[in-house]
Amino acid sequence: MNPLQALDSLKLKLGIVIVAAVLVTAVATLVAVRLLGLPSIVGAAAGIVLALVCVQLLARGMIAPLREMSAVATAMARGEHAGQVAVTSNDEVGELARAFNRMTAELAETDRLRRDLVANVSHELRSPIGALQALLENVLDGVSEPDAETLRTMLAQTRRLGRLVTQLLDLSRLEAGEQPFDIRPFAVRDVLEDAAREARLHAPDSVVFSVDAPAELRAAGDPERIHQVVMNLLENAVRYSPQPGHVALRASRSGREVTLEVDDEGPGIPEGDLERVFERFYRGDRRDGDSGGAGLGLAIARWIVELHGGTIRAERREPHGSHMVFTLPEARS
Repeated sequence: MNPLQALDSLKLKLGIVIVAAVLVTAVATLVAVRLLGLPSIVGAAAGIVLALVCVQLLARGMIAPLREMSAVATAMARGEHAGQVAVTSNDEVGELARAFNRMTAELAETDRLRRDLVANVSHELRSPIGALQALLENVLDGVSEPDAETLRTMLAQTRRLGRLVTQLLDLSRLEAGEQPFDIRPFAVRDVLEDAAREARLHAPDSVVFSVDAPAELRAAGDPERIHQVVMNLLENAVRYSPQPGHVALRASRSGREVTLEVDDEGPGIPEGDLERVFERFYRGDRRDGDSGGAGLGLAIARWIVELHGGTIRAERREPHGSHMVFTLPEARS
């Protein structure tokens, strides 16, 4: 029980403790000397002892959060990040305890993300490395010939490894704020057409691309990074498009923003996955598989768009397909 818990000022609490200690010392000394007839030195000593007991009782609740924070900090130094301290007051110590709890919660979440990152990267790297190892062993053992098909498969796995490493580096730089952007006005239609031409090189011939954007529409941003965003969206669209299929790119002006859209005719994204598809390494049950990516493309796209001051979201199309939308600031004339 802390009698000073209701007070919201540490200065006031300390003042009360000091005044109480002085009063207890004075009263105890007077009682010991005048009523009990003890020597002054004994009375003063008794007063000091009683004052210390009083201070201990009053200050125990004040410093309890500090003791808990010390214990939790020691545990954190050992690698334990789940500790929390009890907030028992509304004063400065209570505010410190609340800030400490927020810090430990953030550290625990960061540690969880770090462990997930290591586990996911290990999993993503294992598949192409295992495939390459198996192919190379088969060639060396004479089980299979180093024909064009085998070499194409090995090249595909190598490219998959290269994409994963590049995406991890991009994501790391974006999260650390170390990715410089060359913000300038650019023609949106040119970026969409360049991305569509590049996507056609890797897409099946039966997948058709269309671009609908006004030639005069201009946005403010780094055109290279916006091209990367569009390519990440197109990669997903092509991966899940039926054959034959249609992938549509559109751009329009909306107030002071430019809205860019990518539509596909695939199975679509389940309702519960519309928000989570932008998380690192997240792949929904209906949009993953052996041909799927590492789950980093949309996370990188979100970082780039948000660092440009825009927003990005995923929607379902009816009767099927996905609708990816992101916004950018319009270029000022």
